[in-house]
Amino acid sequence: MSALAAHFLVGPTASGKSAVAQYLALLGRPPRPVLSADSMTIYRGMDVGTAKPDAADRAAVPSFGFDLVDPDRPFSVGDWLAAIRAAAPAIAACGAPPIVVGGTGLYVKCLTEGLDGTPADPDRRAAAEALLQAEGLAALQAATQALNPAEYAKLRDPENPRRLVRAYELLASGQPLPVAEERPRPKVAGLLLPPEELRARIARRARRMFAYGLVEEVRALRAKYPELSDTARHAIGYEEAGQVLDGKIAEEEAIHLGAVRTGQYAKRQMTWFRHQADVVWIEVGPRDGVERLAGKVQAVWRTHGPAALRI
Repeated sequence: MSALAAHFLVGPTASGKSAVAQYLALLGRPPRPVLSADSMTIYRGMDVGTAKPDAADRAAVPSFGFDLVDPDRPFSVGDWLAAIRAAAPAIAACGAPPIVVGGTGLYVKCLTEGLDGTPADPDRRAAAEALLQAEGLAALQAATQALNPAEYAKLRDPENPRRLVRAYELLASGQPLPVAEERPRPKVAGLLLPPEELRARIARRARRMFAYGLVEEVRALRAKYPELSDTARHAIGYEEAGQVLDGKIAEEEAIHLGAVRTGQYAKRQMTWFRHQADVVWIEVGPRDGVERLAGKVQAVWRTHGPAALRI
């Protein structure tokens, strides 16, 4: 396990996190490393539609977590954590705590709380999911408890379907449940915009992505990768741009649909961070440019310090 610690900046998509993180990284002498905790910037060739920092910005600071996999390959959170673990010596060699920036809550969580490393058992997981779908949560609870009542009693949240499926998978294969370490969640900084301002930013960004060549990017991806992964193919913006290429919808409709999906995703992000992380929210006002927000983020970091990375 690494002894690295990092400062975090989280929030919903289009909240301006990346620009603030870049500004803060450049204040360091030498520049501080930036680690992307975003499940879409991992894909090579998917740049415009993921709002990935451009090549010049990434070259200006030590950058990690970008372009980890081709978009025709499956890539799990465990794969992502393994990639970050492999990069840990290079991150540490930068000599300053990295800035972790992103809106993928599970990536943030596995950095701060670790990840259950027990291998998955697809057949037993499928059986649990089928039982949940057919007979409901109570039936899956009963089946899981019957496998090992003592271990089931240790389950922290048997009302959580995802955890219950994982518990069934482990117990059915004779594995114990992972031991949960009782430790406080680290405080992380987050950017919070008024809903109407966030919606406006999302709409502007959706239009800008198409203006900057999202349809052309999807055309190039299709030419290079005949079969994109499900995640890449259905990514917000990419699916809509693909429909434009296929003649199914006009570009204006694609922009609208992409903005709607992005707004829905932002709501899910906020729900996750409010329930699964300890975020010190920084309200973004109309006069808050990048420099002003960077000062507010630094104040949070000074107060609470960096968080240990469990990688």
